[in-house]
Amino acid sequence: MKSGLLCRVAPVALTVALAVATPVHAQGLPEPAEPTQATDAPLDPESPMAEMPDIGVEWPDLPAEEAGEQASGIDSADEQGRRYTVTLAGVPATSENQIAQRFDALSALKTGDSKPANVAQIDRRARDDAALLAELLRADGYYDARVDPEIEAVDDRIAVTLTIEPGPLYTFGDIRVSGLDETGSLRETFNVNVQDSVDADDVTLAETTLKAKLANDGYPFAKVTAPDVVVDHDTRTASMEVHIETGGKRNFGQILARGDKLPFDAKHIGRIARFNSGDPYNQADIDDLKRALIATGLLSSVDVSPVETGDPQTADISVTMTPAPVRTIAAEAGYGTGEGFRVSGSWTHRNLLKPEGAVTLRGVIGTREQTLGASLRQSNWRRRDWVLNARVAASNIVQTAYAARTFEVAANLERQTNIIWQKDWTWSVGAELLASDERDIVARGGARQTYFIAALPATLAYDGSDDLLDPTRGFRLSGRISPEGSLQGGFNGYVRTQIDSSAYLPLGGKFVLAGRARLGSISGTALNNIAPSRRFYAGGGGSIRGFSYQNIGPRDAFGDPIGGRSLAEFSLEARLRFGVFGVVPFVDAGNIYTESLPRLDKMRFGAGLGGRYYSSFGPIRIDIGTPINRRTGEARVTVFVSLGQAF
Repeated sequence: MKSGLLCRVAPVALTVALAVATPVHAQGLPEPAEPTQATDAPLDPESPMAEMPDIGVEWPDLPAEEAGEQASGIDSADEQGRRYTVTLAGVPATSENQIAQRFDALSALKTGDSKPANVAQIDRRARDDAALLAELLRADGYYDARVDPEIEAVDDRIAVTLTIEPGPLYTFGDIRVSGLDETGSLRETFNVNVQDSVDADDVTLAETTLKAKLANDGYPFAKVTAPDVVVDHDTRTASMEVHIETGGKRNFGQILARGDKLPFDAKHIGRIARFNSGDPYNQADIDDLKRALIATGLLSSVDVSPVETGDPQTADISVTMTPAPVRTIAAEAGYGTGEGFRVSGSWTHRNLLKPEGAVTLRGVIGTREQTLGASLRQSNWRRRDWVLNARVAASNIVQTAYAARTFEVAANLERQTNIIWQKDWTWSVGAELLASDERDIVARGGARQTYFIAALPATLAYDGSDDLLDPTRGFRLSGRISPEGSLQGGFNGYVRTQIDSSAYLPLGGKFVLAGRARLGSISGTALNNIAPSRRFYAGGGGSIRGFSYQNIGPRDAFGDPIGGRSLAEFSLEARLRFGVFGVVPFVDAGNIYTESLPRLDKMRFGAGLGGRYYSSFGPIRIDIGTPINRRTGEARVTVFVSLGQAF
């Protein structure tokens, strides 16, 4: 005889047609309401249950032998409740992990095992869980499974054992997939075959995979009917029928922008999309476009979906957008030994110049810096991931090495990277114009000099790490070159170059070994012809920890740092993480040289210990360092606080 069975389990999500005499539903079973019991009367599992108050319904009698089976060895003292344990016996080895995990998630016994329970409560939960296990077994193809609950007293606890007799595993005897005549190669994507077990997960996965394959192969309107499964209990086999309506193969049509107060139009959406009108339809491109639109930060919600057109060979793309608030106020604060305190604040309108033209007004107040500036960041400028930046700023900076009052105008074009799409390759090209009034002997009241500087900086970087903010493996390599001209009395031309590299090696568990190297050079003119603010310096939280900011390198006759034309820096960290906290011992080394090429000798060393708090927006670090080869006048301890890893 043949009958059908519904193979739907809460975590499985498989829909199949059914026609059984006694259908079984594996939904979570609610725990029945508990009867009211007198707290001062002993509990007798074999006694008749009291009438239910108020509504006049009598409890059914429980046969004595059945009650004895379910609660053997439990006396009347259990009215107050006991702790209990749950054991599954006889779970089929082929699906033990799957059934056990799902049972743990849905079990009434497991849900309540943190609190003591009386015999009646445990008995009801055991019966509910026996039905749950039977349904889970049917979802895996064991249609004749039987589950027997047993409850007994063991020491001061109650032991609940659910014994499984799975019976034979049913297999598919016949599978019919219709509607794929025009795309016959897709039949292999529905990877369920004759002789496979009647496993709901396998069928669901095959159905989902087929839908995704159809959408990615140009069938945006394809429909896959719910698998119709009929079980034959005599032969212990099942037949399955699946029908597909492909809806026809399509190409991308036009983009339709829909919604109120749209932050950008269909033309700009087309610039962000990785497809053009006429390209074969691909659902992966649709998903990518949706993520890219969300990444702009200008939308609170977005729906991207294909829509029918009058042309049976194309599908238009409807983009329905809800704009997000565009104004942001931000602030940050930090402290570093030698740098002092620094507080900055900003106001941003992220779409003041449409499309995606973010204008920011920013100010900095600190021990050694005061800055006021404005910037423009035009994202997805002319093409996706290209960003046009422009800025104007006035600043007053007083460091140990120099004091500078600077007015700057700069612009650059860059290919950006971000958390959603971490790029392997990024680059930038730009131009800078500066007028700077500087003094390089700050402590002795040296004469000021005015420099007019023009620069054409360019960078190229490769990122092979696994995370933008907290890398644990891989490496990074970047290079920067900046031809510059300085007008101060006469004209001087020179070239600044810098190479940065870092590598990350996981050593098991939460232990990562990280290393960094930086080399820099200025060639083409003497040190005195270079504005003090454009020279190389070392020391500080992003350089050689253990030394104050800019406190490493050659000094003048008064002991003040003068900067140099080359630098070399190296760092090694051992990053150990314990949950949301971490400990980072580190060693840094490096120096500044007056020559145009670093000599890699006379290294200064700093070492210390850092702490990390891994927040949702990145690690917050506190590094405490000390110079190993300390000299007179250098601080014994330095402290740096900032967001993100040191490198």
